[in-house]
Amino acid sequence: MANVYDVLLERGFIEQVTHEEPLKELLSKGRVTFYIGFDPTADSLHVGHFLQMIVMAHMQRAGHIPIALLGGGTAMVGDPSGKTDMRKMLTREEINKNAESFKNQFSKLIDFSDNKAIMDNNANWLLDINYVNFLREIGVHFSVNRMLTAECYKNRLEKGLTFLEFNYMIMQAYDFLELYKRYGCRLQLGGDDQWSNILAGADLIRRVEGAEAYGMTFTLLTTSTGKKMGKTESGAIWLDPNKTSPYEFYQYWRNVDDADVKKCLCLLTFLPMDEVNKLGALEGQEINEAKKVLAFEVTKLVHGEEEANKAKAAAEALFGGGADSENIPSTNISKAVLSENSKVVDLLVLTELAPSKAEAKRLIKQGGIYVNDEKVEDFDKAVTDDDFSDGKLMIKKGKKVYHRIVLE
Repeated sequence: MANVYDVLLERGFIEQVTHEEPLKELLSKGRVTFYIGFDPTADSLHVGHFLQMIVMAHMQRAGHIPIALLGGGTAMVGDPSGKTDMRKMLTREEINKNAESFKNQFSKLIDFSDNKAIMDNNANWLLDINYVNFLREIGVHFSVNRMLTAECYKNRLEKGLTFLEFNYMIMQAYDFLELYKRYGCRLQLGGDDQWSNILAGADLIRRVEGAEAYGMTFTLLTTSTGKKMGKTESGAIWLDPNKTSPYEFYQYWRNVDDADVKKCLCLLTFLPMDEVNKLGALEGQEINEAKKVLAFEVTKLVHGEEEANKAKAAAEALFGGGADSENIPSTNISKAVLSENSKVVDLLVLTELAPSKAEAKRLIKQGGIYVNDEKVEDFDKAVTDDDFSDGKLMIKKGKKVYHRIVLE
């Protein structure tokens, strides 16, 4: 059985580990049951969750048993990690509905047949807990002083941390203990913002059961500048095609910064590392070929190969002069004309996407104009030669009206 630890390390997933050498040995000896928790605070998983699903798939492919734990109980409280304000309170009905929508998305990457993976919901044990008994049996093992040193709490103390949220770490730690008792789960995985919660769970198992448990966090999906990936001007990049269309999803990865291409290929695809290294080494215009591979592979994993091919074909037609590009309305202009009509408002009138500059400004103000898939927010935004790729630039009005400008 391949040691998946080395695979995850090579691809850049691993950020922190509780006991590196013992965990590597454990993963090399046989099947390990592990879990990742997902609080259903929205009706779809997003790109940040997708990275965690990829880790689960790597682990399962190496023979280990994943538990996808739906946080039907913890979502009633809300994780303060990485949040400056308290999360919106959801009803039990909203949480249950969200949890149901997660199940289909997990199945895209995780095989739940023949007990190869487990899906459970912490509502099954958290919602009916006797509070006094819980405090006596579980709360006694937690030091408030130590809890307050955790990053997830320190960041909230200045603005105000509610007692409701203060319980979150104890609840997540109890999840780990419960999964250890039910399924023999000895490893919890999660994003690096979960480190304090994971440590608390491993420590609780040691105190209550006298057994060794492990934790491992992986890198958060950020750009080379440290900005969290998976968000656009219009919001998060969702895995639900009704919230983020396969084409929009494809285009997001097609347009990532050059510096982020190799990282995304490592973390979000199953391409062999020799191919990743080859694609990641491309420079200049050639890096666009690597971006196309990235966009196709990620879209295929989330939406299936058919939708990935459709998104690729649409993108090539709209931006790459593909077979269907003749159907896209186009305007050919010279550099001289561009210099005289360099502002986006000028180009909207020139292409007849707006009847006047006043109407063009109204469309921009309403957030309905995009240049090369980036929202225009400044009336005075200018277009230069650098905005053209292979002599082409795409303006989008609303969600469906495209117009290509070809620089002669």
